[in-house]
Amino acid sequence: MKKILLTLLVVAPGVLFANEHQDMQTDILERTVDFFIFVAIIYYLLADKLKIFFQDRTKSIQADLEKAQELIKESDKKLATAKQEVENAKKIADEMVSSAHNDTQKIKAKIEEAVEQEISFIFKNFDAKAELEIKRMKKEVVKDVLNQLLSDDNIALSQEDLANIILKKVA
Repeated sequence: MKKILLTLLVVAPGVLFANEHQDMQTDILERTVDFFIFVAIIYYLLADKLKIFFQDRTKSIQADLEKAQELIKESDKKLATAKQEVENAKKIADEMVSSAHNDTQKIKAKIEEAVEQEISFIFKNFDAKAELEIKRMKKEVVKDVLNQLLSDDNIALSQEDLANIILKKVA
């Protein structure tokens, strides 16, 4: 049926507008009808294919748009997680800084305490050495004095007197 209609549309303008007049009239009307028939034939032949083409094109554009929207959503999610990770990193960094500050304060206090103990130990050691040196010097002075006294011929002491003096000194 379509083929018959198509053939009729193609042949009809030629039959209807056939003219044997030799007038120099314009055939604008025939050409217009021929053009509309041509457009109708082209539409008839290509309409389904054009509809399918444009539907496929519309679907592909929609698919591309949906992919782009999904990518935007994914990138927004990634951006949100990245911001959250940055915030967490800042918190951890702040905690580390405060922890390091506290650790340095504790270490500083321990060092100060150790230095104080070392200084007190040095002072005690110095005092003990000073006392020992004073005792040694006293013994040396006493020994020198006794040697001078005993070596002098002016003083004549007996062994008994010397022993008594030493016993008194020791006691």
